[in-house]
Amino acid sequence: MLGPICILGRRFEAAELVQLQAWIDLRHGQSRRALSVELAQLWDWRNDQGQLRDMAVRLLLNRLERRGSLQLPARQNRGGRRQMRLPSDAVAGVNRPITDPLEQLQPLSVRVLAAGQAQRARLAQYFLAHHYLGYPHPLGQLHYLVSDGQGRDLAGLLFGPAAWKCRPRDAFIGWTAAQRQAHLREVANNSRFLVLPWVRVPRLASHVLGLVLRRLPQDWQAFCGQRPVLVESFVEVDRFAGICYRASNWLEVGLTQGRSRAGRAGLRVPLKRVYLRPLGRDFRPQLCR
Repeated sequence: MLGPICILGRRFEAAELVQLQAWIDLRHGQSRRALSVELAQLWDWRNDQGQLRDMAVRLLLNRLERRGSLQLPARQNRGGRRQMRLPSDAVAGVNRPITDPLEQLQPLSVRVLAAGQAQRARLAQYFLAHHYLGYPHPLGQLHYLVSDGQGRDLAGLLFGPAAWKCRPRDAFIGWTAAQRQAHLREVANNSRFLVLPWVRVPRLASHVLGLVLRRLPQDWQAFCGQRPVLVESFVEVDRFAGICYRASNWLEVGLTQGRSRAGRAGLRVPLKRVYLRPLGRDFRPQLCR
């Protein structure tokens, strides 16, 4: 590493990474989870409610490892990732078409789901079964489940950390590399959006996006300790037209360059439209300060 790097708003000099590696090496045998909890306590890294942000620390450590800046203990073998199944009480009613007008589905319920909740396992199964990208690693992802007035599940959304670099987004914001490093945590990424395939309701998708974005700033701040001022999403050109994003006032600012989100050299991925949604008029001064 030739110079300092910044991940999740935390800046690391080369010497600090050497010290962090030495600290990890002294704790031989500890799991990644135990290390992240202890490090969060050491840094006193907490959200506004005073809760330790150990999941954010674990995400940070994993990113440093992927960059080659750290060596972490091997992931503990817990028998592999378990295949999640829908709870038996959730099977009834699934796949029954929902075609009621949007007005008849009101009031819609938007819930943030925490790890361990049965609804979150159900949401994960929905993504595994019905989203072309599947279900990502849940660490660092804010989970939303949207249901209708009868309690029937309609849609799910995930929000996670923003892409490290994105030329159309960065040009739209107008920030420098240093400003991006300092304020990237104020951009949230809509990493998944799924309207369940048996739900066919005109205007539902854009309506759901609007509902979620109205509460996202508070939820994201409680989740990771930083209030977002901008949201991004990437829509694969050959699969989707992005109509629901445009209908809910997202801005299409360009196309990706066909590189992976992590920017790995030589890895080509489908082109995607870049959509942005400011969460306030003063988003540029905040991100470029």
